[in-house]
Amino acid sequence: MDSFLAQPGDHLAPGPIAIILIEDEVEIASTLAHHMQLGFRKILALSPQPLTANQKPSDPKGRVLNLLFDSRRPGAHVRAVNTVIGKLPADSWIYYGYNAEYLFYPFSETRTIGEMLAFHAEERRRAMLTYVIDLYAPDLNRHPDAVSVGEAMFDRSGYYALGRSDRQGGRRERQLDFFGGLRWRFEEHLPPDRRRIDRIAIFRTEAGLRLLPDHRLSVEEMNTYACPWHNNLTAAVASFRVAKALARNPGSRTQIRSFTWRGSHPFRWNSHQLMELGLMEPGQWF
Repeated sequence: MDSFLAQPGDHLAPGPIAIILIEDEVEIASTLAHHMQLGFRKILALSPQPLTANQKPSDPKGRVLNLLFDSRRPGAHVRAVNTVIGKLPADSWIYYGYNAEYLFYPFSETRTIGEMLAFHAEERRRAMLTYVIDLYAPDLNRHPDAVSVGEAMFDRSGYYALGRSDRQGGRRERQLDFFGGLRWRFEEHLPPDRRRIDRIAIFRTEAGLRLLPDHRLSVEEMNTYACPWHNNLTAAVASFRVAKALARNPGSRTQIRSFTWRGSHPFRWNSHQLMELGLMEPGQWF
């Protein structure tokens, strides 16, 4: 990755660009194909080892760039995203996520990521709040890694938000900490700093901007869920990441027999389902 970023040529011209950190071998091709379909101009697939042929989707236009990077070490997302921020032209749009995570935004089936971000920019927004919606397999006996794209389930209820405190003990304006999903139901297996489901996963570059370890940005206004005047667009990241971790970690895998509960519901892989349940906000975009 460092060698590529030293001389990126025109690969990093104004995006939108997706950064996908590949932590394991689960659903790599489907993750990359999903984000190609959304219309990202370039997708930087960061992996510890080169991707094999069956891990790559069909890519006739060469939009996926596989770069070697230690994406498994703690805080890998901070170094990766901040390094790319430093090399991109100002006002470039970035999305970042992991393998087995799938970005959805309002009407993403019929509108490209570029069209959505053009509207978001017209509303003078430079970042977008995304909610990480945990996906999981319904049967851990058949899917011991907790991943099943064809039978994916998610929690349709159990989400809540708390006011976000500032350093003086007050409340940050238009900022909330969001919770729910597997991180809420199995919180005893997760450290407190990994229980939030909000992530500023889409944002526009500017001088001095940094991604923080807790998935927020160094510019406080970019961490807000809306402007002061009306609701803005939000997006969702449908993610198997927490389910994978809970199914693998020795401290949790022997205690969890199933992820399903009364609030489980089949995931339909479309943005309308997420909007109907209030897990994504169309704002003024119709």
